[in-house]
Amino acid sequence: MDLAARLDRVRRLMEERRMDLLAVAPGDDLRYLLGYSPHADERPCYLLVAAGAAAFVVPSLNAAQAEQAVRAPMFAYTDAEGPAKALAAARTRLGGSSPRRLGVDDAMRADFVLALQASYPDARLVLGSEALAPVRMRKDAEEIKALKRSAQHADQAVRDVWAACRTGVSELELAEVAAASFRRSGSQEVLFTVIASGPNGAFPHHTAGNRRLAAGDSAVIDIGGRLDGYASDITRVASLGAPSARYRQVHAIVDEAVRAAIDAIKPGVPLKDVDLAARGVIERGGFGEYFVHRVGHGLGVSGHEPPSVTHENTMPVDEGFVFSVEPGVYLPREFGIRLEEIVYVDRAGAHRLSALPRDVHIAA
Repeated sequence: MDLAARLDRVRRLMEERRMDLLAVAPGDDLRYLLGYSPHADERPCYLLVAAGAAAFVVPSLNAAQAEQAVRAPMFAYTDAEGPAKALAAARTRLGGSSPRRLGVDDAMRADFVLALQASYPDARLVLGSEALAPVRMRKDAEEIKALKRSAQHADQAVRDVWAACRTGVSELELAEVAAASFRRSGSQEVLFTVIASGPNGAFPHHTAGNRRLAAGDSAVIDIGGRLDGYASDITRVASLGAPSARYRQVHAIVDEAVRAAIDAIKPGVPLKDVDLAARGVIERGGFGEYFVHRVGHGLGVSGHEPPSVTHENTMPVDEGFVFSVEPGVYLPREFGIRLEEIVYVDRAGAHRLSALPRDVHIAA
């Protein structure tokens, strides 16, 4: 990954948006810019980026490790000292002037933001995503390769969960099957393991619990991990025994919605048209009120990142975009069905990262 080129692109956007200084704390934005993020805790830590310089403010206990990854001048502080002097020294290194507009990364802790305000009391705080999001949204060829590798691990984890589906197994046990699969494949992190069985499938973000699958149950399997810094995300479904005619009807509608959305994706097409393509299928099928969320979100270093694929987002699709297509129907006290593909966009349109079918997996 060309980290220097990323930082150059961010600086160009900072100039366009009149952002004089950008502060990035440990997390995915920092990982994107440096290929590294120190342990995140209550100790303030920042990469400070100005037009012609940068500085890294870091707790001293992380400084030695940070030196291996960070090329900017480093300003360390001890627990006893606190960050104020280190921030003042970094400010001097960056020229000493007060920025008019100071960008802070969108996920920064409130106490980190307050420490920055104390150091730059005259600055107007703005969202760092003004400069970061447009760069992160457009993936290069190496990033797409990394996302494909990560998606292969997610595919295998779904296969392993399918193989473990049987009467009497609990949601938590299936979630652990998914987590173990990611670890066995070599993913560095398990990001989430949503297993929602029976009526729990009607909760889009159900937390796996002790409910045990019974004959006739269906299950929503929504899982993701992180490999070499890049996330995966996939949703498939399973049924213990032959599903009902109603379940098959809803599954067919949701699958058609996925296909309609993917067919709509072309460079220059507004993102809202992608959402509306899927939404229209579900509404015509009579289940519009049960599709309760956007059709997708960006994927990259983060499991959720821009762009947001909603029916009101007029941003045009661009080459290099990677995002989910995941329409769903959630029937209270019955079941839910969500099918999710991650796609990347080139001049020809959208291409799936997963190799798995979207059919209902029928477990014995």
